[in-house]
Amino acid sequence: MIQDMLQSSPGWFNFIVFFILGVILLLIVLGFVTYAILAERKVMGFMQLRVGPNQVGGRWGLLQTVADVLKLLLKEDIIPKLADKPLFILAPVIAFAPSFMVLATIPFTDKFQFADIGVGLLYYVAISGMTVFGVLLGGWASNNKYSLLGGARATAQMISYEIPLVMSVLGVILLSGSLNLNHIVEAQRHGWFILLQPIGFIVFLIASVAELSRTPFDLPESESELVAGYHTEYTGFRWAFFMLAEYVYLFAMSALITVLFLGGWMAPFGFLAFIPGSVWFALKFCLVLFIYIWFRVTFPRMRADKLMEFAWKVLLPIALGNIFLTALIKSLFF
Repeated sequence: MIQDMLQSSPGWFNFIVFFILGVILLLIVLGFVTYAILAERKVMGFMQLRVGPNQVGGRWGLLQTVADVLKLLLKEDIIPKLADKPLFILAPVIAFAPSFMVLATIPFTDKFQFADIGVGLLYYVAISGMTVFGVLLGGWASNNKYSLLGGARATAQMISYEIPLVMSVLGVILLSGSLNLNHIVEAQRHGWFILLQPIGFIVFLIASVAELSRTPFDLPESESELVAGYHTEYTGFRWAFFMLAEYVYLFAMSALITVLFLGGWMAPFGFLAFIPGSVWFALKFCLVLFIYIWFRVTFPRMRADKLMEFAWKVLLPIALGNIFLTALIKSLFF
């Protein structure tokens, strides 16, 4: 662990080292966001039998997203005259900051983790829940009815799906006996939790799509109904902050699923243990990321009332049943 290596160092030195490491992680995440967007557009183009980006950066369009980012940075920053200016400016920051903070506790390998927190899973859930404040404030501060509707939708959706999301991992906590993400990975040494908790995995995956506001649960920013929803009035780099938060959470959620259900950095079979853990983590991570993109290409958008009914009347009872079943099996066989 990084923090173990620095345990005996002076406080100011720790601060400098962690600051540098944090900047490096931010650059890595920004690089991921840049090419995750490109990969998503390429995969969507392939699945829908159309041409994706193929002009900027050679035949593969490798610099298309870079060009898009530069375009956003150069656009005029417009703040509506009747908007609540302080909150309008602060909202994108509140939406983005938690998405980066949750990465600190995710163990990418047994040696690389920024903070080994005893309640790392609880930390993730608590911090990620703060993003809803940025979304709601952005919609309200814009002084736009479409933005307000988008913010209200996002708040209702994120709070509703947070409940089955958290309850779906209680089975994992029961089997591992810990909220520490490293301990959860170690508990999967003899079997991944996707095999022991298939119901919990399915509920978590569906609820995470809703938490990320991705298709088919993209009601907060559905262009055909809300003209982009809570960030309708945002332009340039402030709008980019909202999009950045969405894709950083995509990074974080894919990593969390890898840790909770796919054994983290562990090899699927013992004879493959010679392959570095970072390679296994990256392969599992990319598989989860592909599933998220696949969902976006495949499913149509749900109606708003059906979206909420699905959370409370379907996912929540299934998650409760999974907790009961897991507790029963553990008491009888473990």
